[in-house]
Amino acid sequence: MRLPEPLPHHGADHERAPFPLYGEDYKRDPYPLYAELRERGPVHRVRFPSGVSAWLITGYEAAHRALNDPRLGKHHSRGNAAWRARASVMPEPQHSQLQVHLLHQDPPRHTAMRRLITDAFAPRRVTELRPRFVRLADALLDELPPASPERGGTADLVASFAARFPFLVLAEVIGLPDEFTGRFDRDWGKVVQPVGPDDPGRPAYEARLRGLQGYIAELVRHKRRERGGDLLSRLVTARDEGALDGAELDSMIFQLLVAGQEPVTNQITTALTALFRHPAHLATLRDDPALLPRAVDELLRYDSAFELTTWRFLAADAEVSGTRIPAGDSVIVSLCAANRDPARFPAPDTLDLGRSPNPHLAFGHGIHFCPGATLARTELHIALETLLRRLPGLRLAVPEGRLRWIPAVLARGVDELPVAYDAVGGGGEDGGHGKHSGSGKYGKEGELEAGRTGAASGCPFGGAGKATAR
Repeated sequence: MRLPEPLPHHGADHERAPFPLYGEDYKRDPYPLYAELRERGPVHRVRFPSGVSAWLITGYEAAHRALNDPRLGKHHSRGNAAWRARASVMPEPQHSQLQVHLLHQDPPRHTAMRRLITDAFAPRRVTELRPRFVRLADALLDELPPASPERGGTADLVASFAARFPFLVLAEVIGLPDEFTGRFDRDWGKVVQPVGPDDPGRPAYEARLRGLQGYIAELVRHKRRERGGDLLSRLVTARDEGALDGAELDSMIFQLLVAGQEPVTNQITTALTALFRHPAHLATLRDDPALLPRAVDELLRYDSAFELTTWRFLAADAEVSGTRIPAGDSVIVSLCAANRDPARFPAPDTLDLGRSPNPHLAFGHGIHFCPGATLARTELHIALETLLRRLPGLRLAVPEGRLRWIPAVLARGVDELPVAYDAVGGGGEDGGHGKHSGSGKYGKEGELEAGRTGAASGCPFGGAGKATAR
């Protein structure tokens, strides 16, 4: 893909004319563009589909500095009038009520709010819950269409697995009750995709917002009546004790529900697409699952679902990696471009499953490093191990060029992932990993019985049956 021509620019500084950062070719493969931008320098003026302009940081060292730069704040109040006119696509009152979560906070408020959630995503807790996650993954594959001896089987791995597994895991981790798990509409996740005021899709966008906000309000009322030791209950208690205000509570739940599962769905699809493009690597991981820990990090580096960070702003005009940036202009870090920087990674465009060290920035860095990184790594590990173990002959069922990449500005992934397989293998008691696997017990009507939280039954993301493990 050739570097697109800068958009028309009528100011005196032609070097800062913004490059368009959108289009089907860009979403399919942004890496040639990122390589050319890196060669030109670390900071570039770009424009997004909504019309908002930003300063894009592409080199690894520049990205690392920006992610740790205390001058670059995240609170939307820092944005200037030009940014607010186009970037705040979420209408009021929802913007003020759902957008004051961790991604848009600065210290000391960010520090206090982050402290409320870290225990739920701590590595030790993720390790304790891992066997349950494995059983959930196996249960979902039990529901796949069977494979015939002559033709094998086919399925859309997004609808049948990648969109469902992360949400079921998230429900377990945060304590989402049964009835709310079953009622969650995956379409609500699209509220983070920019839709301008004049876009024909604006009414549907606003309807999603209202639906999600109503769901969150009901969830808060439920947890206030029936409190437990789970994360959602603790957040409601923090609100009642004055540690959070109402908008912060709703915003944190919004962030958990949307950012807590959709990026993992996308990461599963980018990892599988990369492996389908490299069948020898896929076969290696299928034959030797012990290679998965390093492979997971390399797949995160090679094509991260977190393509770009959210906005950052300077409080005063300042230089960032040699470029003068005005106060209130938005600064975006390209994590994907940083992760392919040859100055930091030898042969960066090569998928090297044994790459070490691998200091990728797929989860960001600094105070906004993703608090769910351990959980996300674990989910990707379990997803790949289970799919490769249970589905011999796993492969794309369509030419790669027919895959539709999501139009989200900040994320990478595919809408559907049609695959073929030779058989659906059994889950077994240990699934190849001893205590970390298993298929779960069946209750009435052949459905897996609910666990302690009941968090996984009635998954709304494309399955006819239930996939709850205990």
